[in-house]
Amino acid sequence: MKLQVAAFASLLVALAATAGAVTFDASNTASGTPGGQRFTRDVGLAYSKQVLSDASTFIWNTFNQRAASDRKPVNAVTLVVEDIGGVAFTSANGIHLSAQYVGGYSGNVKTEVTGVLYHEAVHVWQWDGQGNANGGLIEGIADYVRLKAGFAPGHWVKPGQGDRWDQGYDVTARFLDYCDSLKPGFVAQLNAKMKGGYSDDFFAQILGKNVQQLWKDYKAKFGG
Repeated sequence: MKLQVAAFASLLVALAATAGAVTFDASNTASGTPGGQRFTRDVGLAYSKQVLSDASTFIWNTFNQRAASDRKPVNAVTLVVEDIGGVAFTSANGIHLSAQYVGGYSGNVKTEVTGVLYHEAVHVWQWDGQGNANGGLIEGIADYVRLKAGFAPGHWVKPGQGDRWDQGYDVTARFLDYCDSLKPGFVAQLNAKMKGGYSDDFFAQILGKNVQQLWKDYKAKFGG
């Protein structure tokens, strides 16, 4: 019996190592507000923790980071639902979701929160060029992952729309999707390069064209 217990304990340790030993936690400090109550009713902490886990796995696959050694050294990802304005923000490995946004959202709030958590989880895991990457690109990569996961809202711009490749969010996400269609795995390669720094020349290094020419080609393809 002792041998069986020891073997089972060893199995648990092995499974934890395989999973990268990342933990996911969520709390709701706004449970007394209308938005916090709606979060509890329509989304829930257990569901949110599962989304953070699923999103992290999806992000690792999108970034081609199969091994824990390929990723940022993050051991825990946390979510706090707070009585704050805006939508959400991420600081280090902590995601902060606005209960006010949840309370005022007019559509399917569970689907919306899921998409927001995918976006914010990217900020936990992505490389940012050691702080030198273009802010619009950082947000665009986060929305690109949200797009590929199937949680893009209907109000997002259509392919080809937008004024600049680094406009951020949905505009840049659509552009990155185009770039990835030229060379599957482009976004993963771009993110990997951003581990050590950042240059717009990364686009040319991967795709053979500078980013401004790629933007022109993208606009021409979709008539944007």
